[in-house]
Amino acid sequence: MAPDSKFQQIEMAFLKTFNEKSFKENLSPQNFEKYIKGKEILILKKGDTLFNEGDFPKGVYFIDKGTIKLSKLGFFKKEQILRFCVGGDLVGYRSLLCDEPFGATAEAMEDAEIIFLPVDIFNHLLEVDPKLSYAMLQKIAYELGEASKTITLLAQKTVRERLAEVLLLLEQKLGTDPEGFIKISLTREEIANLVGTATESAIRLISEFKQDELISVNGRNIRILNHEKLRKLGHVSI
Repeated sequence: MAPDSKFQQIEMAFLKTFNEKSFKENLSPQNFEKYIKGKEILILKKGDTLFNEGDFPKGVYFIDKGTIKLSKLGFFKKEQILRFCVGGDLVGYRSLLCDEPFGATAEAMEDAEIIFLPVDIFNHLLEVDPKLSYAMLQKIAYELGEASKTITLLAQKTVRERLAEVLLLLEQKLGTDPEGFIKISLTREEIANLVGTATESAIRLISEFKQDELISVNGRNIRILNHEKLRKLGHVSI
């Protein structure tokens, strides 16, 4: 099974169990009522912070709409982007389950709508809904494997190879607009941050990718023109 289809399979299994319809079908009337009363709807504007690195989790956040950036401060207080989360993603569960502070800051990249579940409600759902518990185990196991791949990506691939893979992963995760541009607007510094290189190197490589007709660029937006060549360049099977 291809990596992207495995990812989609696990995400679909999770979404099939983590929704109001499934909760109503699988929970007792009392437990479902507890869920309804406990959840909160949060509305974020672009640039708003959902939670900060070092905060102690009070619950989990299900992204209903919008894109959230997860980042942490590295050496010399420099931001390191970890990943982007979109509609259908659950954020904050690792820290909550480990009973430790958030290891990253979550910031809205655009207007977003979030469903917040307090810790007692989320833990209760895991206790009484075995289908949800199994889907969460699959999700955690898959993300652990992806974290290992990221370490390999940074350690063994050249900057050029890393940029190719990052662009493909962003498109896979975030999708494209009607014109084919990846649905996120990133500065050159943010792209460099994701790839793990200097901003000047990222600017040079993006220019080279344009000249090679691998991508097209409109301001901060990028469209992949030749997926096959990018896959070969990045040594990926997405």
